Amino acid sequence: MDFYTSDTHFYHQDLLLSQIFSPRKQFLTVEDMNETIIANWNSKVKPTDTVYHLGDISMKFTKPPKLIMSETLAILKRLHGNFIIIKGNHDQTALLKFLKQNNDIMANQKPKFTIHEVGTRVKFAHYEVFLTHYPLIFGMTKNQINLHGHIHNYAMPHQENINVGIDSPEIGYLPKNSVPFGAPLSQNEVIEMIQAKRHHMLRNR
Repeated sequence: MDFYTSDTHFYHQDLLLSQIFSPRKQFLTVEDMNETIIANWNSKVKPTDTVYHLGDISMKFTKPPKLIMSETLAILKRLHGNFIIIKGNHDQTALLKFLKQNNDIMANQKPKFTIHEVGTRVKFAHYEVFLTHYPLIFGMTKNQINLHGHIHNYAMPHQENINVGIDSPEIGYLPKNSVPFGAPLSQNEVIEMIQAKRHHMLRNR
């Protein structure tokens, strides 16, 4: 099964204190936040699943870069699934190189990490789906969708854009409490979000 997520921001202390942008005030420590995301992720994703992570994996300023990269790798190895990673604005090139250098071939014979600098494209449910970190603006289309992150607890005012980040308000298109914090969105959930957003925007024209 395929899953989609973005902006996990492991170790990002400032998000626990933010009043406006992506507030995660339910957590007292980044360790609590990290462990909650890991537990909710692994309760949903199987080791053989594929997770498209659309950028901004982690953020930490208080330790040497090599140690931060090692700690990030340790978290990613605890998370189930093969990763298709789209580089986010906070993902240092050095980190992505480090992940490539420490890549593993999993039991399903796929690499743990596959990395794209800008984005990639998939097709499902008759949609052509562009996967990027930053939201794309490509006007009204019938079957083209942009899954993105970057804007955290905000949403683009276009039906073609779906924010799949873990802070996304568009998770609200799904049944209440059906997606535990940090759990990636399944392909079926993404389809449900696409259809619900289109219906909502048509109704409110």
